[in-house]
Amino acid sequence: MTAASPSQPHTPIPFEKRRFRTAAQHYLQGRQAYAPALFGRILQLTETGPKSRVLDLGCGPGQIAIALAPHAGEVTAVDPEPEMLRIAAENAAAAGLEIRFVEGSSADLGPAFGRFHLVVIGRAFHWMDRPQTLARLDGMIEPGGAVALLGTRDPDLPDNAWSKPYDALIERYAADDAARRQHKSPDWLRHEAVLLDSPFSRIETIAVLERRLTPLERFIDRALSMSSTSAAKIGERTAELTAELRAALTPFARDGMIREAVQSSATIAWRPDR
Repeated sequence: MTAASPSQPHTPIPFEKRRFRTAAQHYLQGRQAYAPALFGRILQLTETGPKSRVLDLGCGPGQIAIALAPHAGEVTAVDPEPEMLRIAAENAAAAGLEIRFVEGSSADLGPAFGRFHLVVIGRAFHWMDRPQTLARLDGMIEPGGAVALLGTRDPDLPDNAWSKPYDALIERYAADDAARRQHKSPDWLRHEAVLLDSPFSRIETIAVLERRLTPLERFIDRALSMSSTSAAKIGERTAELTAELRAALTPFARDGMIREAVQSSATIAWRPDR
């Protein structure tokens, strides 16, 4: 029997607690929402129900926690950015949901949080020390439990013709951001590779593809919701970026709306002995 090849070495992105302090106010308006059908499949595949404890790690403004809370027994949501937690708590209260919000990061994980059936991480895993986080979660996830990594992307389809000029502008304005260069590097290990070398090496990926109409102005929020092109990061260039984005995207808009095809996905990982 041939031994598995070791994973490539990698260096975690240095932690910066207030990285999203100005991005938070643009996040819900700008970032693509996860397809509702995706949550149904996650709940089904992970066998998460009314008695299950769920942890949303790197919860941001709480989209995932709020979507799962009506179907779970208890939800805890953790994020290092106070402004993200403020927005998340307000939205949870408006929805009549009881969610425990905790200021902290993956480095704070430990027995004090208790045990969970499902841990979800959306658009935040690359900011963590991924092997260390999964090792900590191995002591916190109950037998049969799972980790789910959620994300959205713009597949290469005619609906997403707007993405090339949009991405080009983002790359230009984010060129000085070392963290972005690191996780966009060809040497950066994909999440799946990290999972395969972790205690959670049984992996299944699911995806939902939707066509949407999105106001042009939401694409500007999307840019400002990214830490590498947030107002705090690019400062006086914010107005310039906003103007360039509006000019670049106007040809793709009709009555102020842009059509896009959005793929919402989840990579779900269990221990191999499940």
